[in-house]
Amino acid sequence: MTKLSVNINKIAVIRNSRGGNCPDVLQAALRIEEFGADGITVHPRPDARHIRYEDVRALKRAIRTELNVEGNPIGSFVDLVLEVVPAQVTLVPDAPDALTSNAGWDTIRHREFLTEITARFHEKGIRVSIFVDPDPAMVAGAKACGADRVELYTESYARLYPEGREAAIAPFVAAAEEARRQGLGLNAGHDLSLENLAYYHECIPWTDEVSIGHALISDALYLGLEQTVQRYQDQLK
Repeated sequence: MTKLSVNINKIAVIRNSRGGNCPDVLQAALRIEEFGADGITVHPRPDARHIRYEDVRALKRAIRTELNVEGNPIGSFVDLVLEVVPAQVTLVPDAPDALTSNAGWDTIRHREFLTEITARFHEKGIRVSIFVDPDPAMVAGAKACGADRVELYTESYARLYPEGREAAIAPFVAAAEEARRQGLGLNAGHDLSLENLAYYHECIPWTDEVSIGHALISDALYLGLEQTVQRYQDQLK
C-alpha cells in the first residue's frame, strides 16, 4: 500500500506571513494525521521562509506517524537531522535561493559525498531517500551510494500529463522498474495532485510513499483538510 505523507510547508508560509502562531503548524500536522495521512513531510531551508528548525523539533516530539525531513545536506541540516532522528531523511540538491526543488541529484558525480552523508544518517538508524530525476542511471547510482530509497522528482510528469499521460509516465515507469531491480524502496513527489495521482499510482503501484504539499494544501482551501486528505488517500486505493 502506498503511503501518503503530507508536506506542511505551505501552512508555515501562511503563519510566517503575519508572525505569531496562526495557523498553528503543529496543530495542523496533528489534524492531518487524525484525518488519515500516513506521515508528515517538512523541508526546512536555511532562510526559514516556511518550516523552521524549531518546528522540526516540535513535530518529532508530537506526531505519531512517520516524519520525513527533506533538504540539502548542508552542515546545519545534517546536524538537525542527527539531533531529531526522523524516520526518513530525503536528500534534495536545492540551492539556498531556489524557489522550490527543481532537479534531482547526479548520483554518479556526487557519489562520494552522498555515500558519506548516507552512512552518517544510517549510524542513527534513519532511512535515507535520495531525490532523483526519472533516470535509471541515477536510480542505480543512488543504490551505489547506500540509499534505502529514491524519491522520483515528478514535476515533468505533472507538467506533461495534460498533453498525454502515457508519454508523461513512461520515464517514471522505467526509473521505478530500475529501483525495483536494485532492491530500492520507491517514493515520489512534486506537483502530484488529485488530477494526476491516481494514474501515477495505477502505473507504478509498488510506490512506497508519495509526498504531497502544495496541491493538497491548496485543495484544502476549497474542500477542508479532512476531506482533502481523504480524497488523496482515495487516489491511492
